[in-house]
Amino acid sequence: MSNVTPFHIAIPVHNLAACRIFYRDVLKCEEGRSSDHWVDFNLFGHQLVIHYKPKSEETNLHSNPVDGHDVPVPHYGVVLPWETFESFSSELLEKDVEFIIEPYIRFKGQVGEQATMFFLDPAGNALEFKAFKDMKQLFVK
Repeated sequence: MSNVTPFHIAIPVHNLAACRIFYRDVLKCEEGRSSDHWVDFNLFGHQLVIHYKPKSEETNLHSNPVDGHDVPVPHYGVVLPWETFESFSSELLEKDVEFIIEPYIRFKGQVGEQATMFFLDPAGNALEFKAFKDMKQLFVK
């Protein structure tokens, strides 16, 4: 996992102003370049761009069952260091972010032990943030 480089992801949002506030003020992402139709953010060292797209008629979120939870698909996010996940999830709980899946620990005491949480941005994009107790187990089978 050495030399990991930042990813770039561009996502559609139907309300640029509301999503700008969410990513900047709720998630504390530093804002970068922008125009009337898009905004760059630093999402834990990765480049997230929100692009305006008119709201679609389709609003149903698909999910798959995982550990007794309905995991939204598609979703995106960042694997964080354990301590960062703990502080970040606490901040989101204090801000009354509405979770699809509240922060919890999967595989406790087992290979691949991880913390995870899911929530939506104001445009309905699903986000997952997670952390591994031992980051070396990120890709262990």
